[in-house]
Amino acid sequence: MSAHWPPPPSFQPEPPAEEPLALPAAPQSATASPPAPAPEPATETAAPDQRPWWRRSLSLLVVGGLLIFKWGKPALLLLPKLKILTTSATMLVSIAAYSLLWGWKFAAGFVLLLLVHEMGHVIQLRREGIEASAPMFIPFLGAAVMAKSLGEDATAEARVGLAGPILGTLGCLALMPLALGGGDGFWDALVFTGLLLNLFNLLPVVPLDGGRAMAALSPWMWFVGLFVMVVVTFVIPNPIMILILLLAAYETYRRWKARKAGGEEVASYYKVKPAHRLLILAVYLGLIVVCAGGMALTFVEREIPS
Repeated sequence: MSAHWPPPPSFQPEPPAEEPLALPAAPQSATASPPAPAPEPATETAAPDQRPWWRRSLSLLVVGGLLIFKWGKPALLLLPKLKILTTSATMLVSIAAYSLLWGWKFAAGFVLLLLVHEMGHVIQLRREGIEASAPMFIPFLGAAVMAKSLGEDATAEARVGLAGPILGTLGCLALMPLALGGGDGFWDALVFTGLLLNLFNLLPVVPLDGGRAMAALSPWMWFVGLFVMVVVTFVIPNPIMILILLLAAYETYRRWKARKAGGEEVASYYKVKPAHRLLILAVYLGLIVVCAGGMALTFVEREIPS
């Protein structure tokens, strides 16, 4: 505080006697109440959305579908060319997103298991002589690998499709000793979720990995898989399942229409040797058994707090 505050009083000469002195203003009563504040204008509060959850989800899906329909293909073509959207960057984004639900440790483990799964597709695509991009992660939808084709015929498509669950299941089995060794259930939950992910991808409907295998076994199974997807979506309704169901319905319609309208080239694509068909069937059923058995071993019953 300054040393010159308050200012020193200055000398005031007395006024002449003939001039009356100004009377001081009467002091206000100490008991006088302050003026009442002006009433605040009433604000209108928005009424809460009373629509059921499925109508709200459907509205979001319609908007998202329109955006994907308009910008989806250009965005997919642009993704591999954007340096900022590398595999590591999209992995970090996915870990951050899953951390909101499960915490960062479980989210990091889950995304790494996703990476192992997708690398199975990448390795097999390159073995087939097809250039493949690095995995691109999409929060709450998994990951994707970009490639110009899935092979020369349905047998190659099945090999590419099953390579993901094969390597993904092996990655989960590598963690099985940690899960069976006891602890707080962290590894049990991680292995169980990873195996569930691979088992879900074995549903016989395109564009899931099981649908790729059905291209070599029996394309009619696409409709069986689509029916199963409808049942699963009805039992466990959520926006992600609805989006996958819509994508599966569109892809099944497109593939079946192209198969019926195609000529000799399409017929030769779906022509599979009996030995190859038996091998693909054995691998497909073996993956289902291994995933289901591993989930039974790592299942931990928990009570959901009410």
